[in-house]
Amino acid sequence: MPVSTLDANLAVALDALLTEQSVTRAAARLQTSPAAMSRTLARLRRVLQDPLLVRAGQAMVPTPRAEALREEAAAVVRRLEALLTPSGGIDPAVLRRTFTVQTSDLVGAALAPGLLELARREAPGVSLRVLAEEWEAGPALREGRVDLEIGAIDHVDPETRVEDLVQLRMAAGVRAGHPLDGEALTPAGLAAAEHVAVSRKGRFTGPLDTALAEHGLGRRVSVVLPGHLAAMALAAAGDLVCLVPAGRPGEPPSPLAAAARAMGLRLLDIPLPLPPLVIGMAWHPRHTADGGHQWLRGAVRRVLRP
Repeated sequence: MPVSTLDANLAVALDALLTEQSVTRAAARLQTSPAAMSRTLARLRRVLQDPLLVRAGQAMVPTPRAEALREEAAAVVRRLEALLTPSGGIDPAVLRRTFTVQTSDLVGAALAPGLLELARREAPGVSLRVLAEEWEAGPALREGRVDLEIGAIDHVDPETRVEDLVQLRMAAGVRAGHPLDGEALTPAGLAAAEHVAVSRKGRFTGPLDTALAEHGLGRRVSVVLPGHLAAMALAAAGDLVCLVPAGRPGEPPSPLAAAARAMGLRLLDIPLPLPPLVIGMAWHPRHTADGGHQWLRGAVRRVLRP
């Protein structure tokens, strides 16, 4: 039979007929009418060129060809069921896979320890590759070079799936003993301090400058660095101020502030209305139903949501 004319329903009907050895019972099993099942049996007889089931008194008995096909028909139906049944997830313990995540240095530093701990405990066959942020992650997600992008998602393709993970505020990070340490921070005091800015594109200004300008103030940015970790290290070694993502008041500490605290930085509340920083994750829709990718997304949620 040419592939274009194959009908998988015939295999299902054949399995039911050879198992039940009755048109009526096979019809009930497949929730169809005896007349429809009789027509299907007639079609199977034409295709296989064998009567398959023949009358013997009040019952029907299989032919030798039917006996030979019984196990094979059952196996084919089991394979069809496995092929066409939703996966229903995956057991992480048997997962063997390398996931590639694109994110900033700060998010990577906050994410990697927790992800590795979860992988060791739940999915020991999983490995992680963390890539630095590119200008555009959309093509990398579409082409499969990146499994997941994590960070401030603001440049996605229309088909990209995006999920917000956590909303943070920006705090002023200073070393212990900094002139601003130990006193209530004011807009004027913040503007008078020397700053290190973080920008992948080398920008000297950002939302803080907009907020200061509304008070008639401006700040001096001495240096712009592409990553938060280097900026925080510079602030920890001198009298520069570095903006640090931190948890909002009343919420548990954010993992993104752990590196700043480890460097000894004090996090000061900024007395200005700054827009919140939303950290999310983005992935291509072909991974939405994939069990392994579902585990990865769930692990990221558990690490970044306190």
